[in-house]
Amino acid sequence: MTIGLVGRKVGMTRIFSDDGNTLPVTVLDVSDNRITQIKTPEKDGYAAVQVAFGKRRANRVSKPLAGHLAKAAVEAGRLLKEFRTDAKALADLKVGGKLGVELFKVGQLVDVQGVTIGKGFAGVIKRHHFGGQNASHGNSISHRVPGSTGQNQSPSHVFKGKRMPGHLGDARRTILNLEIVRIDAERQLLLVKGSVPGSKGRDVFVRTAIKGQRAIVKQQPKAAPAAGKPAAKPAAPAAKPAAPAAKPQPAAKG
Repeated sequence: MTIGLVGRKVGMTRIFSDDGNTLPVTVLDVSDNRITQIKTPEKDGYAAVQVAFGKRRANRVSKPLAGHLAKAAVEAGRLLKEFRTDAKALADLKVGGKLGVELFKVGQLVDVQGVTIGKGFAGVIKRHHFGGQNASHGNSISHRVPGSTGQNQSPSHVFKGKRMPGHLGDARRTILNLEIVRIDAERQLLLVKGSVPGSKGRDVFVRTAIKGQRAIVKQQPKAAPAAGKPAAKPAAPAAKPAAPAAKPQPAAKG
């Protein structure tokens, strides 16, 4: 895995590409990611970097965490996040430093993780996209209900995992392979194509796409024949072998 950034969802807007097409983008503020700890395989058993994001008053921080941040000489933040990586990626990092948009580049694919908008208690049509029941022919106040959910006498209970009404949203989700279309290094903003889970102001985690980048494979053009020489004709197919001679039939008995 690679090092990522903690950010804040600013909102959505649109930008125009060079050919005039409009692109819907989400603006992510990834400024002020402060390194609070670097974990190494020799000391901790794995390689990772821990970052702090956001602001928090000093009197709102517990004493163990205050000592941890004081050791790194880092201002307290409202969120700590750890990104696992390989040992080689930690060579240029130091405790107390900062991470920014220089980790990414335009055109790169990233995975963005956030918490979706909570929508409270919802029925099966809104939650699971059920089609609903008939709106006529004697149906009374049962248009948007799931219908029967039980079984026969055996097993005589509802199986776990049955799609039923319940809590909708407020779940951690990850959107894969979002393309970075613009980077504002001065304001530490990432503009990614598409939508990102969560409402405005919620925290998000941005890291390099785990399923790899798009591999643009170009087909090699066929070599053209030399000037003055005709193109070689394809070889004729091999002749089929001759059919075996027919066996003589025995003479009929009189």
